[in-house]
Amino acid sequence: MSGAAADNPQTQKKRVGILISGRGSNMVSLVEAARAPDFPAEIVLVVSNRPEAPGLAWAKAQGIPAIALDHKIFRSREDFDDQLHRLLLASGVEIVACAGFMRLMTSTLVANWRNRMINIHPSLLPSFKGLHTHERALAAGVRIAGCTVHAVRDEMDEGPILGQAAVPVLPMDTPETLAARVLAAEHKLYPQILRMFASDQIIIDGDDVITKYSITDDAELFSPTF
Repeated sequence: MSGAAADNPQTQKKRVGILISGRGSNMVSLVEAARAPDFPAEIVLVVSNRPEAPGLAWAKAQGIPAIALDHKIFRSREDFDDQLHRLLLASGVEIVACAGFMRLMTSTLVANWRNRMINIHPSLLPSFKGLHTHERALAAGVRIAGCTVHAVRDEMDEGPILGQAAVPVLPMDTPETLAARVLAAEHKLYPQILRMFASDQIIIDGDDVITKYSITDDAELFSPTF
């Protein structure tokens, strides 16, 4: 490698593939964050298992390769995951970011991308795994909700936690109003965690998370406030 190439920070960016199933609002937040010259990752591919996903058209309009990989045409989950794996490799993807990707993955795919595939979930894991998180949070009477970015494992919404953001639950909240508040937090959290993960400020060692940043203890969130 020439000295000029070695000094080019663009060559140091991690190549990220994003998996979506719908409009991909978290995908948008990652793409917009990655436009910053100092962001340590670049979005090189978007894949959706649903051809009608609005996020595909948005990604294409940004000049990002976007592929519809319709899961319905595959004979098995294994066949779909194998083709997805091949697409990611063909694009030189180093990190996979799931952003509303509504598919359970095979253990083979998870193993192939172990500690290189991350996901965002709209709850403070390990609470409220799975679907209908906001309805369940309100039914449980929690006063603080939030979102979690974690490394993907075989079990749904399991894996080492890389970061979380918390929001208050308000007295008159509905699942829709709480979802909107959590989603706004997701759009801030996910790009920040991807930045730190791609720059090795967050490292996964086995199932342990090693952080290379300082955490202060002066930022409590109270709900209700007093």
